[in-house]
Amino acid sequence: MNIGEAAAASGVSAKMIRYYETIGLIAAPGRTAAGYRVYGENDLHTLRFIRRARDLGFSVEQMGELLALWRDRSRASADVKRLAERHIAALDRKAEQLLEMSRTLRRLVHECHGDRRSACPILDDLAESADEGDDRRRLVSTITSQFGDRGR
Repeated sequence: MNIGEAAAASGVSAKMIRYYETIGLIAAPGRTAAGYRVYGENDLHTLRFIRRARDLGFSVEQMGELLALWRDRSRASADVKRLAERHIAALDRKAEQLLEMSRTLRRLVHECHGDRRSACPILDDLAESADEGDDRRRLVSTITSQFGDRGR
């Protein structure tokens, strides 16, 4: 099948298939005499594997590790489990960060009158956070200029 058919059958866009091939995540497929890519069932199976891993939030690097483990029939399932557990921990951290952002925005939206007044706690908070970031950058710059990179 051609790349368009492989994309439709796997749920991975043709652009992403070419990208995965370029970075070596998938092997370069066979080609016709005219130079068109030709995908077989094994390629399709690999693309579906990648799609599922991507749907679960694994990074490209992690997908490479998973593919290597999948292809290695002598691998220990403990290796796969360890990788998945690390990913779960990262997802849990990200979920907590998202919840904290949601809580903060809900509080700010609650504090905002949402009327014709110009005072806005949402914008005030964003501006205050930007100022704090500027303060931190100035502090790091001062320390670096006084002590060199050792001050970091």
